Amino acid sequence: MQTAVAPQGDIKDRGLAERGRSRIAWAGAFMPVLAQIRDRFSTEKPLEGVRIGACLHVTTETANLMLALQAGGAKIALCASNPLSTQDDVAAALCEYGIPTFAIKGEDHERYYSHIESVIATNPQMSMDDGCDLVTTIFKSHKDLLAGMIGGCEETTTGVIRLRAMQRDGVLPYPVIAVNNALTKHMFDNRYGTGQSTLDGIIRATNLLLAGSTVVVVGYGWCGRGIASRAAGLGAHVVVVEVDPRKAIEAVMDGYRVMPIAEAATEGDLFVTVTGNYHVIREEHFRAMKDGAIVCNSGHFNDELDLDAIARLAKKKTEPRAFVEQFELADGRRICILAEGRLVNLAAGEGHPAAVMDMSFANQSLSAAFLVKEHERLEKKVYDVPVEIDEEVALLKLASMGVAIDALTPEQAKYMESWSEGT
Repeated sequence: MQTAVAPQGDIKDRGLAERGRSRIAWAGAFMPVLAQIRDRFSTEKPLEGVRIGACLHVTTETANLMLALQAGGAKIALCASNPLSTQDDVAAALCEYGIPTFAIKGEDHERYYSHIESVIATNPQMSMDDGCDLVTTIFKSHKDLLAGMIGGCEETTTGVIRLRAMQRDGVLPYPVIAVNNALTKHMFDNRYGTGQSTLDGIIRATNLLLAGSTVVVVGYGWCGRGIASRAAGLGAHVVVVEVDPRKAIEAVMDGYRVMPIAEAATEGDLFVTVTGNYHVIREEHFRAMKDGAIVCNSGHFNDELDLDAIARLAKKKTEPRAFVEQFELADGRRICILAEGRLVNLAAGEGHPAAVMDMSFANQSLSAAFLVKEHERLEKKVYDVPVEIDEEVALLKLASMGVAIDALTPEQAKYMESWSEGT
C-alpha cells in the first residue's frame, strides 16, 4: 500500500491546473441549468458545512458540479470512479479550487482504492457515487462512519443495481437517491450522452469507418438505444442482443436485427456492451468472431467482457494504437479490445457532452440539497429523485434553450383528475 497522501489531494501534475481551469470554464458555458443552481446555492447555502465524499468520473462536467456544491457551502473531497476516466488537468484545477482530489488517469487497482480511502478519511456525511464503490467500501470497512451519514446520491445504472441489491439484503446503510432514475437524467444522459460519447471514444481510438460495418450492441436499455441510434445514423448495420423480451421487441420495431450473442458473434465488426451485467461476451464468443473484430464496453465495469478468456486464447498481444490491445489467436485471427474493457467513452474520449450532463448534475446538486433538508424522515432505502426536482430541471433546461411550453387550463386540470367523464 502506498504511503498516505497529502490532504489536498493526489494528482498527476499540479502544473496542468491552468489548462484544466480553461476547459472547466468551456464546459460550464454549456451547462446553464447548473450555473443557475450554483448562483442560487451561493446565496442560499443549502449545504453549509456538509462534508461530501464524491467518487465520480473526474471530468470538466464533474468539476462544474463540484464548484456548484462548493458554492452551496459543502466541503468536498473527490476521487475517481474509474481508473481510466480521469482528466488529469481537471484534477489539478480542482485542487487549486480548494477541492481535495485523489485521481490519476491510469492508476492501478491498489491506488484506485487508496484514493477512495483518502476520501473516506475526510469523514463524509454524504456520499456521491458513480458505480457504488464508495458506498460499498464505507459499508465493508468503515462502519464507524455510518451513524454520521445523512444519505447519498448515485449517478449510474450499475450503481443503482448494486444499491437495490443491498436494500433487498437488508444492508443498505443509509438513504440513497437514485439520480440515474430521474427522467431528465437517464432519458437524455444515457441515451444521447452515451450514444454520442461512446462512438466518439471508439472513433478516437480506432479511426474506424462505421458506414457499412456491422455493429453489435449488447443491451438495449437507454444507453443501448442511444448507441444503436447513433451507429445507424453513421451508416452502420446494427444488431441488438437482449435478454428482456420487451426490449427485444422494441429493438425490432426500431428497425434493428435482434439475435442471441452466439449468433451475433460471427457477424459483428464492432461489439459494444452496455448491460451492467457480468461476462456478456465470453470465451465461446471470442472464438467465433471474425478476424479484425473490435470489442469494447460502455457499461460501468469492465467485467462485462471476459478479459481473462481473451488473454488465455491469445498467443500474442500488441498495442498498435493508444487504447487498443490486439490479441492474436492461435489460428492467426486478431481481436481488438479497446480501453482495457473499461468505459470506452471516458477512457478513450472525453465522456458525455456538457450540455447533457447539465441536467444530470443539476439533479445531483438539487438531490444533495434535498437530502440535507429531508434526511431525518427518510428510511434506509433507494429513492427516486422527487418529481418536483425532475420537472424543475426540465423547465430550467427548456428556458435555457428558449423553448416555452403550454400549461393546463383549470378545466383541463379538473378533467384529468376526474373519473366521471366518458364517451
